[in-house]
Order: sequence, then C-alpha cells, then structure tokens
Amino acid sequence: MYLKVFLSIFLIIFTFSCSKEDKSIYTPSTKVDPYKIYKEGLDAFETNDFFFASKKFSEAEQNFEIIELAAKSSLMSSFSLYGINFYDEAIENLERFLKTYPSDKNVIYANYLLAIVYFEQISDEKKDLKPLLEANKKINLFLEKYPNTDYAIDLKFKQNLIRNQLAAKEMYIAKYYVSVKKWVPAINRLKIIVEKFDETVFIEEALHRLVEIHYHLGLKNEAENYARILGYNYNSSEWFEQSYKVLNKDYSFLKKENLQIQKAKKEKGIFKRIVDMIK
Repeated sequence: MYLKVFLSIFLIIFTFSCSKEDKSIYTPSTKVDPYKIYKEGLDAFETNDFFFASKKFSEAEQNFEIIELAAKSSLMSSFSLYGINFYDEAIENLERFLKTYPSDKNVIYANYLLAIVYFEQISDEKKDLKPLLEANKKINLFLEKYPNTDYAIDLKFKQNLIRNQLAAKEMYIAKYYVSVKKWVPAINRLKIIVEKFDETVFIEEALHRLVEIHYHLGLKNEAENYARILGYNYNSSEWFEQSYKVLNKDYSFLKKENLQIQKAKKEKGIFKRIVDMIK
C-alpha cells in the first residue's frame, strides 16, 4: 500500500516537471512578412544577385497565403536560377511550378522558359546529342499547345537552329565514316539529312557527298540521280559545281575554254565599239 502511494506521488511530480520543462522549451514562431521577403528578393534581382534573389523568392512563396503571389514568387525564383545557369535547379523548379499552379496566368511563360532552359544547354555537333533532342521535344510540345502566341515566333526560329544543329551532327558522323571508308553507314547518315533535314543549310552538301560516294563505289546511275536533284534545286551552288566536276572530268578544261571564248567576244565587242566611235 505504501508502495502504491509512493509511486502515485512520484508519477504526479514527474508529470508536472515534464510539463514545466516542455513549456520552457517551446517558443512560438514569429510571423514572417512575405511582402518584405519578396521585396528583398526583388532588390537582389535588380542588382543581378540572382542566387540570393532565388532564395528570397522561394521563402516568400512558402509564406504567401494568396496563391497568385506564391505562384509569382515561384516563377521569379525559377528565372533567378536560370539567370545564373543553374539549369537543373531551374528545370526542377519550373516543373514543380507547372504541377503546383496549373491554372496560373503565367503558365504559358513558364512553359516557354522551360523550353529556353533546355535550348541554352545545346553545345556543338561534336558533343552529346541528348540536350538537342530534349530541347527539340520541349519546343515541339510548346508549339503544339500554344501555336499562336508571341513566344511561338521565337521558338520557331530556335527550332530551325536545332534542326540545323541536328543536321550538322549527322554530317559530322557521315564525314567520320567517310574518313574510315565505311561507305554504307556514311550513306545512311547523309540520307537522314536528305529525308529529314532538307530545309537546312546542309542539304546541298549532303547531296554532293552522296554523288561522290556513289561515284567512288562505281554506282554511276545513283550518283547521277543525286546530281540531278542537286542541279534541279541548287544549280547555282558551289556543291553542284563540285558534283559536276566529279561526273565530268573535263569540266575544268571546258570551263577554262569557255572563259577564253567569252573574253575574246568581250574584247571583240570593245574593239567594235571603238571602231564605231571613230567612224
């Protein structure tokens, strides 16, 4: 019985001491003003301190109760990350924005910025192909969804640049195969340019290379077919002239002879005019 009383008294004392200890540890958090935080982020943004601005905009987003202002803060944070080339973080933030605020008025701009971030990671044709494909994919998605926006005009231009870059990649690989005399893979790469990237600046060279390779392999008919396509579409280009030289070994002699004839005619014409003046 005495043991029960002792235990009861001990339990009361322990409970009281714990509650007192908890009460002394707990301190209520002070309310943060999101407008002030956003202003700090905006001031940093205007002085190009994008890293600090991104942190402040993210903090403001977490404290805004108005969803439109939280969305705006999130987007500003994404742009700040893009401004310091933190591309992976910017992509992650933008994708989160699109999931969290799908009805926000700036959704179109967020999609545009996402495409731009992918586009700016493109390097030259000798480097990894993945950024090119990812950028092309994002731009295509944007153009399908928002074809009549002002942003679409800019992305169409960038899409043409991407297509030229993809064609350059195929040409680079084709030339490598030519250098090691792997004719079939070289032809296949050049055909990709002809079939998929015929509006790029590499189409003329691709047709000429096909003329060269087929002629080298003794496939004269195929070489002449590609030369006809090149001549029909680009008969005044340097590459058509090069192809004509491949198929006509006397081209240099004939060209020189024609120039001499034209020069003689010109001199004769000048002489005739002088004679007419004297008369």
